[in-house]
Amino acid sequence: MERRQIVGLWKRQASGVLVTLVRVEGSSYRRTGARMLASGAGHAGTLSGGCLEADVIRRAEFLVREGAAVERYETNFDDTSEIPFGLGCGGVVDLLFEPVAAPEGSALLAAMDASLQGREAKVVSFLPGPSRNGETRTLRRVIFAADGEVVFASPELSQHKIDCARGMQPGLEYDGRFAERLEAPQRLFVLGAGEDARPLVEMAALLGWGVTVADGRAQHSRAERFPRAERVMVLDMEDLSGLGVTVRDAAIVMTHSYEQDRALLTWLLDVAPMYLGLLGSRHRSSILVAEAAAMLGRTVEQCCERIFAPVGMDLGGDGPEAIALAIVAEVQAVASGRLGGSRRLFAAEVAAQIEQGGASRYLMAQCALDTP
Repeated sequence: MERRQIVGLWKRQASGVLVTLVRVEGSSYRRTGARMLASGAGHAGTLSGGCLEADVIRRAEFLVREGAAVERYETNFDDTSEIPFGLGCGGVVDLLFEPVAAPEGSALLAAMDASLQGREAKVVSFLPGPSRNGETRTLRRVIFAADGEVVFASPELSQHKIDCARGMQPGLEYDGRFAERLEAPQRLFVLGAGEDARPLVEMAALLGWGVTVADGRAQHSRAERFPRAERVMVLDMEDLSGLGVTVRDAAIVMTHSYEQDRALLTWLLDVAPMYLGLLGSRHRSSILVAEAAAMLGRTVEQCCERIFAPVGMDLGGDGPEAIALAIVAEVQAVASGRLGGSRRLFAAEVAAQIEQGGASRYLMAQCALDTP
């Protein structure tokens, strides 16, 4: 969602300053790659829990007056630190400020826009700052398409630098360089356009997913009923390949028509999407799976391994909104490789964290930068 907002603001006003979180030491509210665009028309995106944004917006134009720059913010409260802006969040972050109008900024935003259309890219930024020989480095960038072709390269980059960048792995920290992958948004196919599909589409869209809604009933498959969906279509049950589901997608079967659910489930089991959910009771789902297995000539066990049924995490609650939340949570967990994971604290970890320092580092911290 953040990328869509930033690209949307850039298209409305192709000016301003793009700010990227390029390095984290300790704790941070956001991960590297988080971005914010600050322009005269407003801002889009976030870099923290709200503590940094006001100061970033206020100083952005000043910081890029001579070109791109990296600014360090310390989020441990320490009034003796040489690094300002202690906010009590527990870490140090480096932010890259770059003017949108510069070739590197325009190329990055164009690549972000392309990624929303499914064209993924790898971006390697050679960050500005002092070099080892005492000279000042300027921002340089190379962008590779998914097939490795160079989409953009700063004129100052040698072929040797470009070849080195090609081998950098996104997510790893390099001295003075930041590598990232601009992935296409998660796609979700909601197969069924009943009332219970509406909150599911809304929640998925809030996460920035590309949502397709399809149903065999033309009276339900109307764009005005699903304004947040990218595509709303009438299902052609004779040719389901027109849906365009791939192995990287998530699909939820919820037409409430037994025959349509069976046809969709049978077809999707062959496609093998990343996530395949089946809405309905355990009894109804069991019969559907058994019949789909027989039609495909597979065992029930093989089919069950590919299906999430009953669909959604067991979060409790009732009604369309609660079911939608459970589904979105499960898809997110599967897509992130976190299914079954937990973020709970345990006593041993509490003791280990306390050994690193007591509460004094946070007690005086205030999000002072929230005020202009």
